[in-house]
Amino acid sequence: MNRRSFVATVIGAGTGLSLTRYALAAGETFEITRTEAEWKAMLSDRQYEVMRREGTEPAFSSPLDKQYDPGTYHCRGCDLALYSSKHKFDSGTGWPSFWQPVNTSAVATKRDWKLVIPRTECHCSRCGSHLGHVFNDGPKPTGKRHCINGVSLVFKPA
Repeated sequence: MNRRSFVATVIGAGTGLSLTRYALAAGETFEITRTEAEWKAMLSDRQYEVMRREGTEPAFSSPLDKQYDPGTYHCRGCDLALYSSKHKFDSGTGWPSFWQPVNTSAVATKRDWKLVIPRTECHCSRCGSHLGHVFNDGPKPTGKRHCINGVSLVFKPA
């Protein structure tokens, strides 16, 4: 197999896995559901792309990355409390980062094959909105880094 064939095969496999992921996500059910038209009406274009199409906002674009006031970060899609400022840390990545959610049932995870290499995607357990990804390079006590798109969150001061 030459280099071009290899690259085409890898890209094709990644696209196929990515499309499979979208198909599986579409079959999930959540407590809060809306039509695509309702989601588009309540979200900006960037919010819709991140929250409903599993996109990613540009690094360092969210003011919530440097927000460290006491409070709680809620899902923009359904207002579920997701993360506490007590669990926030500066990961240096350009996205708001937390070492754990407010409770284990607030954030759900699934395998993400979008970049061919598997990652752990996280989303709101109540409405299914895409939040970001969870990595194993965070601080103690969990060792986790919930790397979250700021457009998926609403900060509510304590």
